[in-house]
Amino acid sequence: MLPPGGGRLIQGGGVDVTLKVAGGENALASTFVSRIPPGYDVGAHVHRHGEELFYVLEGTVDLLAFEPVDRGVSDWHDWVAADGRSYLRGGPGSVMFVPSGVPHAFSNLSDKPARLFFQAAPSGHENYFMELAELLESSAGNPAREEMVELREKYDIAQLTELRRK
Repeated sequence: MLPPGGGRLIQGGGVDVTLKVAGGENALASTFVSRIPPGYDVGAHVHRHGEELFYVLEGTVDLLAFEPVDRGVSDWHDWVAADGRSYLRGGPGSVMFVPSGVPHAFSNLSDKPARLFFQAAPSGHENYFMELAELLESSAGNPAREEMVELREKYDIAQLTELRRK
């Protein structure tokens, strides 16, 4: 049980995540509340084994969770699914479930911070967030592409478009 604002803060280089439920033997998923700064784009990516659930608490966040007709399009906001779907501009109460193997992304293109409730299964995603925060902090928010690819591959993340801050 946690009171409002409880949990372990993971911060650095634009990462601002509060760990609410840590991974381990008893947890099937790691649970977070994440602050998404204006201009932040996580970049489209895919997990071979992991599943994720996102729920918008505050603000406006662009959400994508589908296989595009063409993964080669460099901005996932321009991606289109075979059935004609494109990204969702989600406000409070919007939900995105991401099964294994499905490309997905989120961004905050507004001028105000947004907050997401986020679960990642299997548990342990907090380790990725800690390393990502360290990498972004040490590179002033602009890590070398190779470093990002290496970090993400270590945590079952295949990057499809660039992580960026606009």
